[in-house]
Amino acid sequence: MRSLLIALLLVVMGCLLFVSHLLVGPVLIAPKAVVAALFGADAGSTTALIVRGIRLPEAVTAAAAGAGLAACGLLMQTLFRNPLAGPSVMGISSGASLGVALLLLAPSAWSVLWLPPSLALIMGAFIGAMGVLILIMLADRRMGDGVALLIVGLMVGYLCSAIISVLQVASTDAALKGFVLWGMGSFVGVTSDRMPWFILPVSAGLLASLLLVKPLNALLLGDAYAATMGIPVLRSRRSIMWTTGVLAGTITAFCGPIAFLGLATPHVARGLCRTSDHVVLMPITILCGAVLALFCDLLIKLPGWGAGIPLNAVTSLLGAPVVAWVLFSGKRWARSA
Repeated sequence: MRSLLIALLLVVMGCLLFVSHLLVGPVLIAPKAVVAALFGADAGSTTALIVRGIRLPEAVTAAAAGAGLAACGLLMQTLFRNPLAGPSVMGISSGASLGVALLLLAPSAWSVLWLPPSLALIMGAFIGAMGVLILIMLADRRMGDGVALLIVGLMVGYLCSAIISVLQVASTDAALKGFVLWGMGSFVGVTSDRMPWFILPVSAGLLASLLLVKPLNALLLGDAYAATMGIPVLRSRRSIMWTTGVLAGTITAFCGPIAFLGLATPHVARGLCRTSDHVVLMPITILCGAVLALFCDLLIKLPGWGAGIPLNAVTSLLGAPVVAWVLFSGKRWARSA
């Protein structure tokens, strides 16, 4: 009953934040005007263009990206049984960053692509993320050990970061500024025509995350216990890694590397639910991720003080105290539950 009430509360909060995204921005729009822009016949008016073309796609992107990153964090923390694991633990985000760095910081890379610059960035990030994921999967076939795989993922991340550092030193000031701005993260890059390419992989990844709750519960107690329960450990681990890779790679490709959400949101969900049962925890984590992403994005859209603040600055500033509060409160809740 408690979990159901929490889920309903999160749904209500998410709906309120989603509607607020349509109302709030550099220009405030009245609720009547928003309804007219969404359902009215005049699609060419300025209000309709702002609501349909900018604010609605941004709100959908924020909710989907937050939900996807939260699911990634929970998958990785359960797979490696490490509370500090997140979407970047396998180097997926670093691979996406390397793909973008090769395009932005290496001038010759643009000449081989017959794509618009913004679309080329998305493709470069996705290819880099998938390249790292394939490398990790090949390593898993050879090693078959979770701890060794975690180390390989961290080393791949460090290698990508080292290559990016070399490219930064050799790049121009304009290219370096563009890469830094991409690295700040943003939900505004997914336009209406690109929305299907973003939503379909993220939706598939979220559905796969929900279908993996039974193996995740078994893996909490170790691989040996999961095997005795009839869980195909190797296949489940690879399914978890593929799901994480598709979610993290897609979201990073379209939105840039988003800090905090993947690492901290599962802890927030555990604190709210007071349970480790993934049947309850996974849906709550997904809802929490969507709500937190919408809230953080709304803060930087507030007229006056919010304009110009990077998204990652907001997520990181909110993330540290939230995680600390949840961890300290969780101990008291665990004793009283």
